Amino acid sequence: MDLILLLFIFLLAGFLGMELISKVPSQLHTPLMSGANAISGITIVGAIIAAGANTTGAPAMILGTMAVTFATINVVGGYLVTDRMLGMFKKKKEEPK
Repeated sequence: MDLILLLFIFLLAGFLGMELISKVPSQLHTPLMSGANAISGITIVGAIIAAGANTTGAPAMILGTMAVTFATINVVGGYLVTDRMLGMFKKKKEEPK
């Protein structure tokens, strides 16, 4: 019964997320996604806890380490996208003649 409830919540969250993202104008999509990726640094904390938990063996440690790796890639990518986006608004320096 708990598994069915969790699957229902997961599917509901997925549909809600798709509806919300489809309503975002294209001009705001990049800032929204880069901000969301940066905020997902909280995921790294959970992944570190999962990787360092004293559990029953290697599979949990491997999955926790993979979670830390993927969460870190996500956060770094969010910062890179944000930096690139903000770079588009900087004035270009004129070269001296």
